[in-house]
Amino acid sequence: MRVHIGGDHAAFELHQELLTFLADEGHEVTDHGPFEYDAVDDYPVFVIRAAQAVAADPGSRGIVLGGSGNGEQMAANKVAGIRAALCYNAELAKLAREHNDAQILSMGGRMQSVEESKEMVRVFLATDFTGEERHQRRIDMISAFEADGTVPPLP
Repeated sequence: MRVHIGGDHAAFELHQELLTFLADEGHEVTDHGPFEYDAVDDYPVFVIRAAQAVAADPGSRGIVLGGSGNGEQMAANKVAGIRAALCYNAELAKLAREHNDAQILSMGGRMQSVEESKEMVRVFLATDFTGEERHQRRIDMISAFEADGTVPPLP
């Protein structure tokens, strides 16, 4: 699978670990940076590029990384068509794929161990969207709002 990755200084070491891990797992990885440690870099520079690459590359997935993963998720979700999920364990990563068809996994480098992070990535990349009607209906509502501001009707 093609995987786009981007982050910031707070998760730089995890980012480097994941580059090796993903390649060893047989994935085609595009690194959107940072390419060197810089304690004052800005995550939107790298995360938005990674999210844009996922949006332009149907079937690919993305990983965005920061200290908490919160800002990175927010930045990725500003890219049209992207659903990025902030996850702190493998179960959340699985549900993000199964129920929300999330294309991007956002993680906090300070929130879990490297091994837990690798397991989340493994699960996220291996899990398919269920395609259940109720999940697709909800995604369609989000997509319609994103496209033209259509608010889902009240029941």
